[in-house]
Amino acid sequence: MTNTAISRHGLERRRSQLSDLRRYCADQEQEFEALRARVQGFVSRYVDALGESYLELDALESQLHSATHGLAEALRSSGIDARSPLAPQATALPVLPRLPPGTALPAEPQSGLVELAPPTLKTLYRRAAMRLHPDFAATEIDRSAREQSMMLVNQAYSASNRAQLEVLLLAAGEDPVRVSGSNADALRNWLDRCERLVQGRLRVVQAHMALLTVHPMHRLWLAIAQAEVKGLDPLSVMANRLRSQIGERRQELYIGQRLLPQSNLAQAFLHRRIERMGAAASTN
Repeated sequence: MTNTAISRHGLERRRSQLSDLRRYCADQEQEFEALRARVQGFVSRYVDALGESYLELDALESQLHSATHGLAEALRSSGIDARSPLAPQATALPVLPRLPPGTALPAEPQSGLVELAPPTLKTLYRRAAMRLHPDFAATEIDRSAREQSMMLVNQAYSASNRAQLEVLLLAAGEDPVRVSGSNADALRNWLDRCERLVQGRLRVVQAHMALLTVHPMHRLWLAIAQAEVKGLDPLSVMANRLRSQIGERRQELYIGQRLLPQSNLAQAFLHRRIERMGAAASTN
């Protein structure tokens, strides 16, 4: 029985298709890395322009939270029902998605496609006996297993069941070429596995590209690039806004650290802080 799992023409066609798929996947990876590098360049500009201001604002928010939390505790100690404001969230540095390393493809079976005349049924039987005969057992457990296998070999040979003999020989570790006269199945399995690996890698790359294009930094980069083309300077506007917020928080902190719980302004100050932190949490 000649193995017709894959022909020589089919092998070359599948090899060519696999090569095309690998090139396309590599192109997609390069496209992702190029876009990521451009967005990362913008992220560096963004951090250089605004990073220190965000750190200062975070520090002020933390101090202000401590002051208002202490104020709320003092009000509760005085018998006044007062909630503490939500804790501020630190500004996280932008992190872009990064491709995980790929998996190396398995090596192609050597010698290309081998097609020989398949061995006779008697030859297969002799090879099975050489591999599975109980006299070659190393232990009693091994002998018992071999006896069971040889019983199946004898049954297959008596019934001229070549397919069953091939299955038993392959399970015993015989070279597929020595069993069927061809390594077509091994080549087909190799191609199938390679194609699955490359297709899986392609899905990973495309998923990461989708994540990158919807990332807030990608969207901000596009918006700022369009504004800069028009001669605007959005990063300076954002920096000025942050400095204004820093000034407001400093003033808030100055007041919050000096308010007395028994003053009429304490509850109103705490209420405004709770409202602002709740609004900030709902927009994140």
